Amino acid sequence: MERRKFLKKAVIGGAAVGAAATGLAAPAIASGNKEMTIVSTWPRDFPGLGISAQRLAARITELSEGRITTKYFAAGERVGAFDVFDEVAAGNSQAYIAADYYWKGKHPAFAYFTSVPFGMTTVEWNAWIKFKGGQALWDELSGDFGLKAIACGATGTQMGGWFNKEVNSAEDLKGLKMRIPGLGGDVMAKLGASPVSLPGGQIYENLVSGAIDATEWVGPYNDYFMKFYEAAKFYYYPGMHEPGGGLAFGMNASWWGTLTAWEKNIITAASMEEHAASYEENIAFNGEYLKKMVVENGVVLKQFSDDIYDSFGEASAAVFEETRQHSALAAKVNDHYQATLREVAGWRKIAEIAFANQRNRVLGI
Repeated sequence: MERRKFLKKAVIGGAAVGAAATGLAAPAIASGNKEMTIVSTWPRDFPGLGISAQRLAARITELSEGRITTKYFAAGERVGAFDVFDEVAAGNSQAYIAADYYWKGKHPAFAYFTSVPFGMTTVEWNAWIKFKGGQALWDELSGDFGLKAIACGATGTQMGGWFNKEVNSAEDLKGLKMRIPGLGGDVMAKLGASPVSLPGGQIYENLVSGAIDATEWVGPYNDYFMKFYEAAKFYYYPGMHEPGGGLAFGMNASWWGTLTAWEKNIITAASMEEHAASYEENIAFNGEYLKKMVVENGVVLKQFSDDIYDSFGEASAAVFEETRQHSALAAKVNDHYQATLREVAGWRKIAEIAFANQRNRVLGI
């Protein structure tokens, strides 16, 4: 029943997003319809992330009035979840929807174009990508692999994850088998944990079976429908590994080069629209579903101790330095990202964050 409610809500939300005018006029002379095959890392009708991807694929066709016809394939329907990068780079499909930190094995700088430990929140990352040179760096990195990537989704600051036992100090992390991707996984490895890479559709079964002891995913809105609370009662916050950022709509660069300016604008507009909508959707419903899990499912909400967070910070510094040593491009991306973070976050510290702290104090939030 809850899953049906979720899907119904997602469809309604998609219709609301679709009602927003884009101001993009169709070209006077059509240059011929395009077919666009999109492969995704998420299972079909997957709560949150999967619905968002399907919504984007449909929106591109809708906005283009059928001039760009999308064919969407969920994880496993055309290729495996972690095979979408190679599928698109080879030109067998035109685009993928994924978190680019999945590809850090190809180049560690890809992590910065999803999220990194102690990194930018979503609004900070948006500022970096759109106005501070982040997109140009993403283009440089993706271009080396025959790809063109743009932002197409966001989930905001994530929870620290689900654990089947309490973790009170950094010592408790040693030997822990945890599903955690990106540079966050490297941080956990430095603290003695064993990071495991699993696509979303395989996490629940591994947590229930005991193959893993803990997992991160997204936040209460997405996590509720994954039913992680059936296998792990301790829900930790805040997540150091994924403070915010974006998901990628990665396209074959050669195919992108064949598009007209109007077609590129349509795809970009649809992606930006879904990027904003998915972030706002999570902000809207995370509080509601957190309360639901605590009250109805007996979830125990826990905050990471300062000891653990200090250990996260020390390990993260080491991971960033190792990432810089990978290549000149990795160092270039890291250094630009870190400098922008300090500039943007420094302002937000005395603006939004200072206000939010005082507001919450006065209102008792």
